Amino acid sequence: MKKVVIIWSSPNTDGLTASAKDRFAAGLAAAGASIDEIHLNIKHLEHCRACGNGWGTCNKTGSCVIRDDFADIYHALTEADGIVWISAVYWSEMTECFKAFFDRLRRCDAAYSHLLSGKRCVLVACAGGTGRGTLECLTQMERGLTHMGMRAYDRIPVVRYSADYMLPVLEAAGRTYAERLETGFDMYY
Repeated sequence: MKKVVIIWSSPNTDGLTASAKDRFAAGLAAAGASIDEIHLNIKHLEHCRACGNGWGTCNKTGSCVIRDDFADIYHALTEADGIVWISAVYWSEMTECFKAFFDRLRRCDAAYSHLLSGKRCVLVACAGGTGRGTLECLTQMERGLTHMGMRAYDRIPVVRYSADYMLPVLEAAGRTYAERLETGFDMYY
């Protein structure tokens, strides 16, 4: 059984992003995956301080000097077979707490640790407004993953106008992703 971490961010626990997370998780569970769900909005996460003139301990040891929930979440990601990144979209970007976590993760992992390199991920961006920012948000997420050597298996935009047909798609995507974690991916990079 493969372990998948779903890391998600939205202050709205019963909105579109939460529904997307629930449907993806249902697909993972149906395929027998073990799921660890991390809701960033309820975690204690500070912003990067750019200590050491921007090249602090993250660059030298792969760890962050800030004592909050970051280290535990990072550890959970390193132990996962797969990672699903889900964020609400604000002004064409990830949520603020998602960005704060992601920035610190990138500094620790890309600069020193490389513990996430090679992991296959799924990216989901959910927009309740016009939906125009989902593709930019997904691009931003993938750029960060690339810095850390991770691979995007799929990128899924969900907007309030497409929710009726995209939520079932997310469940099918979760099932397929779990199966591919078991059997392998047929994609070249």
